[in-house]
Amino acid sequence: QVQLVESGGGLVQAGGSLRLSCAASGRTFRSYTMGWFRQAPGKEREFVAAITWSGGMTYYADSVKGRFTISRDKAKNTVYLQMNSLKPEDTAVYYCAQSYTVLAARPIAYDYWGQGTQVTVSS
Repeated sequence: QVQLVESGGGLVQAGGSLRLSCAASGRTFRSYTMGWFRQAPGKEREFVAAITWSGGMTYYADSVKGRFTISRDKAKNTVYLQMNSLKPEDTAVYYCAQSYTVLAARPIAYDYWGQGTQVTVSS
């Protein structure tokens, strides 16, 4: 089993920044992808960004490209999502997840999920 715990969410004004963290523990393998998703009230869960754990390749949703950066710290078994230039439409619960599919963007491809952290961007 893999356990994922997100942190770093909060309330921020439009144009501000937040950094989310996701700490992984349990049985993990080298060949996997870590992803960030978000879900706003009444909407489906949507892909935000992904990174391969071994090589650090990244993939972003168009809506966040240029504003968000995903990274990982192998020593800490932690993946980060740096969010800059935040907009009210970025408001959602943000989830990290682990997949054995390279740079997967569909939620169904992810096997393990964290509990989520709320991000609220005020206008």
